[in-house]
Amino acid sequence: MHPNACFGWDDRAAMRQLVAEVGLGTLFAATPDGPRVAHVPVVWRDDTLLFHLARRNALTPHLDGATALFTVTGPHAYVSPDWYGLDANQVPTWNYCAVELEGSVRAIDHDALVAQLDALAAAEETRLAPKPAWTRAKMDPAAFDAMLRGIAGFSLRIEHWRGTRKLGQNKPAHARLAAADALAAAGNAALAGAMRQVS
Repeated sequence: MHPNACFGWDDRAAMRQLVAEVGLGTLFAATPDGPRVAHVPVVWRDDTLLFHLARRNALTPHLDGATALFTVTGPHAYVSPDWYGLDANQVPTWNYCAVELEGSVRAIDHDALVAQLDALAAAEETRLAPKPAWTRAKMDPAAFDAMLRGIAGFSLRIEHWRGTRKLGQNKPAHARLAAADALAAAGNAALAGAMRQVS
């Protein structure tokens, strides 16, 4: 994560919320063939992330018992030095919110995998309201079981939480807020809002 301590983020509840809101992250692990990465949707269970991968994914056979790193990037954007309204010696940068979660991975059983898929669909379908929610009850059970055989489920027990909110905290408040206004005008309300909330 960013080495400047002013960007450090240790609010686990807020990091957890960002992971839930984004829903999709990047999972990294070492394999005998070198480092591999997968992009996975996740759901929370206590301080554990549940996810699934295609059985044919290069990571799948190496995950049970491995240490892995899961990352999520929240709102982010390029920040022009012109937006600060400061002297001419400012430089371009990128502001962002990011979470890294590191821990041990374990395979989950059939029932836990089904529960993970149901929880994932329920969380995402809720975002689509007022559309009636999709559930697997709409599927032919045989078709669901056939698809289930093509994936493997895992849990990531989080042992290390690392967060960064690089939101211009190293700039005077008026300059950070001016940059937030410019980002909002450019269409990035989420990052602008985050920049307005930090002190």
